[in-house]
Amino acid sequence: MTIRVVVAEDQSAVRAGLVMILRSTPDIEVVAEAADGDEALAAARAHRPDVLLMDIQMPRTDGLTATRLVVAEQLADVLVLTTFDLDEYVFGALRAGAAGFLLKDAEADQLIDAVRTVAAGDGLIAPSVTRRLIAEFARGPAAPGVPRPAAPSDALAALTPREREVLSLIGAGMANAEIAARLGMAEATVKTHASRLLRKLGLRSRVQAAILAQDLGL
Repeated sequence: MTIRVVVAEDQSAVRAGLVMILRSTPDIEVVAEAADGDEALAAARAHRPDVLLMDIQMPRTDGLTATRLVVAEQLADVLVLTTFDLDEYVFGALRAGAAGFLLKDAEADQLIDAVRTVAAGDGLIAPSVTRRLIAEFARGPAAPGVPRPAAPSDALAALTPREREVLSLIGAGMANAEIAARLGMAEATVKTHASRLLRKLGLRSRVQAAILAQDLGL
């Protein structure tokens, strides 16, 4: 199956490089390019891609605002491009419901793998970003700018034992295929459990679920 991607990046040279990398593999098709958040949203509405590769700092409508709108309209899964020293944008994108975070200096194969991972329904955070996110969450709920996903105890109590298992493995960073193998079930069944637990917990992405699971020590 071909993965359809929209690339949103305001720097034309960087955007051209991203497009060239993605088009180098036969299972990924770049269906549109965007130079700002407005164009990214319009392209997502027009093409309904599997993945929207979104830069954060862009003119007119920024990437965070565009991410919120794309997620709210369920137009695509958003893979955010970030830089190592701009954590506040990562937190904003997490709050907006982004499905993944990748550093701008990632190697070509990491970019391709990230697009495939997000398209498969698995959340993704670059390892270095993950470490910093966990460090911020460890500082407690009062840490400035850190969006702790809200999960009331009654919502957690509403999870079935199997959904709790899936949540725990999502928190361990496992992809759907790995969870399926661990629990001895079909990958499609794992996706169903993941969708249900997200809905019950009021979360917008698997990344938020992973942070919550780590926060709760599941």
